[in-house]
Amino acid sequence: MKRSLIALALVAALPFAASAQDAKSGLSYNYVQGGYVSTNTDAGDADGWALGGSVAVHPNVHLFGSYTSQNVDGVNADFDQWRVGAGYNKSFSPKADFVANVAYEKYDLGGGLDFDGYSAEAGVRGALTPMLEGYALLGYEDGGDFDGDAYGRLGAQVKFNQSWGVVADVKIADGDTQWFVGPRITW
Repeated sequence: MKRSLIALALVAALPFAASAQDAKSGLSYNYVQGGYVSTNTDAGDADGWALGGSVAVHPNVHLFGSYTSQNVDGVNADFDQWRVGAGYNKSFSPKADFVANVAYEKYDLGGGLDFDGYSAEAGVRGALTPMLEGYALLGYEDGGDFDGDAYGRLGAQVKFNQSWGVVADVKIADGDTQWFVGPRITW
């Protein structure tokens, strides 16, 4: 059912990509960000810090990566997560882009417990006002050793100027929630 829902969402998004205009949306895919991250699950909660960034290598292609390190509440344990990938972005209006990302993901739970996985997501990113951007993505992730999950991701950036802003992101998957907030520098 989850895979069918994701497939349906991606198929529904294809006409937007196919009818996209060549007009630039003015959204930058060149940034570095860092900040606070928190994960809330049925098995327990964790929090820590995260670093991430993206660089445009073509007007419609960007590479991205992130690293998070979180401590699990109530126990002496932590986990790290790496994510690297490539994305496609295409303007379909003067202020909005269709975005599709694929990524390799690595989870390290310590004590020799680690696993590799992948994720794929697609959605819309847009400039809501000159000082506010937002995005909404639907995705699917599979960790190899655990069953895959569909997820939704919402985010926004409040810009102080063309270079500095504060970004917030929330990802919801099967009742688990991960959120991030921190400063971003864009060029």
